[in-house]
Amino acid sequence: MNVNKIIQLTIAGILASSSTQALAATHHSNTPTQEKCYGIVKAGFNDCQTTSHSCAGSSTKDKEADAFILLPKGICTKIVGGSLTSGKAD
Repeated sequence: MNVNKIIQLTIAGILASSSTQALAATHHSNTPTQEKCYGIVKAGFNDCQTTSHSCAGSSTKDKEADAFILLPKGICTKIVGGSLTSGKAD
């Protein structure tokens, strides 16, 4: 196994572990730990219905203003283009 493959697998493991911990915290807590972040989603990766699409994963363009992804609270506003409010569909 080459060094690049080892690094890729290590990063994948760290990301998977972080995601699992965030989901566990969300499901076992009475306080909301996630918020909708609009305007940063890659096409086809939105988390839920938008004003122009009927279900998750149906956005057709990157960074649609009304498409959102759930992120841990406080992260969205740190991302360039991230917004806590929905914009108008293009």
